[in-house]
Amino acid sequence: MRHRKSGSGLSRDTAARKALMRNMAISLVEHGGIRTTLAKAKALRPFLEPLITKAGEKNLSNFRYLFDRIRNKDTVYRLIDTIGPFYKARPGGYLRIIKDGFRNGDKAPAAYIQFVDMPALKESFDKTKQGDQ
Repeated sequence: MRHRKSGSGLSRDTAARKALMRNMAISLVEHGGIRTTLAKAKALRPFLEPLITKAGEKNLSNFRYLFDRIRNKDTVYRLIDTIGPFYKARPGGYLRIIKDGFRNGDKAPAAYIQFVDMPALKESFDKTKQGDQ
């Protein structure tokens, strides 16, 4: 019976699904948008959006929480320094999923997942890169 089982397992065991979500979240934060299957994009949104909300306030507790979920310091720093403050005033809905036809090979439904207000966010990425040099 499947009583009270919600969400997609993506045909993976728990460890593989967590690793998939971590890797996709790292790629999305690094590149600003990725192309993947529709099911994976829909599974990534509820994983990453609460982390972006948590990154809105910069403190040690939130850094440790984010690092526990993502396990990549560069990504956590980018979330806390750039993405979190950028979306602090927004009450949610940080990611956008755009359907993109079908993937070549197996014809799985494909989609782009990207940050909302991407041009303004790209400018803040550039400013933080210039500050690091």
